[in-house]
Amino acid sequence: MGKYDLARMKSRFQTDGYVHLPGFFSPSQMDHLSGLITDHFGDAPEFEHDEAFIGGAKTEVVPWFPQREGVADFDAVQNNADFQAITEALIGKQFQSQYCMVMFSKAGTSGQAWHQDCPPEDETAFNLNRLVYTSAIQEEIGGQIAIMPGTHGKGAIPAGDPHEDLPGQIILSPKKGDLVLLHGHCWHRVLPIKSKCRFSTNFRAAPALAPEDITDVCVYRNMRYRFSTSEVLEVRV
Repeated sequence: MGKYDLARMKSRFQTDGYVHLPGFFSPSQMDHLSGLITDHFGDAPEFEHDEAFIGGAKTEVVPWFPQREGVADFDAVQNNADFQAITEALIGKQFQSQYCMVMFSKAGTSGQAWHQDCPPEDETAFNLNRLVYTSAIQEEIGGQIAIMPGTHGKGAIPAGDPHEDLPGQIILSPKKGDLVLLHGHCWHRVLPIKSKCRFSTNFRAAPALAPEDITDVCVYRNMRYRFSTSEVLEVRV
């Protein structure tokens, strides 16, 4: 861990709500996982969410949970000693490793609208997105991640246009092997996909005392949505 200053990293995470670590994983490991992902999805997988979610959330992503299907190739990322140590530094000891979710977006789709991955009313109850990029996110292809730094402590994202640019947003175009650690209350979105496909893999985690279903309710600018019941809990205007 000599390469990483954990105290400084924690301070930045607490201030900004995210940390970007370029070249964290080896290209060969990323190429292997990328091959598994493309083999699984093909070019045009079907959306799994209903039209109420897709239309309301303005989010066109197809998820895959490889570890639940016995694909052990992703375990090496989750069990990486530096990966575990950084997670512990950011969200505490005995954290919960929740699940590994690959998020696939087809060419020509809208990406993901502004959202928070869990309700922000309790600042101590949140998830940590550990985003691993097995292939580069390129500006000409689209799918960059937009983040509003520091918003993990500002309550619910205001109602409004799901995809508009917000003053102060930063745009990340992670390269192959990059790791982005993002607080679940921090406002973020994925830009539209211009060409080809786009995917990233999220090894979600949470502090030890967070509810196991911490990411069941997601907060968008125009609604709150519960995934377990496919239910719009609140229309926000």
